Amino acid sequence: MKKLAIIYHSAHGHTEHIARHILAGAENVAGVSTDLLQAEKLVSTPEALIAYDGLIFGSPTYLGGVSGPFKHFMDATGGMWRQQSLQGRLASAFTVSSLPAGDKQSTLLSLFIFAMQHGMLWMGNPILPEQHRSVPCDEAANRLGSWSGLMAQAGHASAADAFVPGDLKTARLFGHNFAHSLLRLSPLRSERADLETGAEEKA
Repeated sequence: MKKLAIIYHSAHGHTEHIARHILAGAENVAGVSTDLLQAEKLVSTPEALIAYDGLIFGSPTYLGGVSGPFKHFMDATGGMWRQQSLQGRLASAFTVSSLPAGDKQSTLLSLFIFAMQHGMLWMGNPILPEQHRSVPCDEAANRLGSWSGLMAQAGHASAADAFVPGDLKTARLFGHNFAHSLLRLSPLRSERADLETGAEEKA
């Protein structure tokens, strides 16, 4: 059984709403167990992430970057960076803003760099935009055309009413695809650990 954690911060419930749809998509993949974790609750115990094979990070986009609480969580992993404790894990990210663009790309890039500094393996968003197949835009998967990770747009409403169907569909597909990739790629971490152990024994 491979373990997947979705780590997120959500001030008003919108990012959490997308996180739960990602979770629903991942839960449909046999052989993967999933947990939904709040970033602010991991600040004191970030080493809890070592137990997971895959990590999906989620933050709203505030002023072109991650939220303050999510950045606090990122900074709390500094000691783990020194030990490369998360090396080899599969990673990806999602973000939400109230505008179609909203500079969400810069948030995903900051999360990509965060994952790379920890030695993780990045998975983008492989879903083709469905509006090119004549699906109405609001119903289309990946309607915002994001490849580096998942983007969603929240309207000015409560979380349950803020998203068009296409963004919710994208979130479920994103979670499903990530979980399938996790099943294929996660053995690499244990194989590398065996190689490193063998090298130390020979030395």
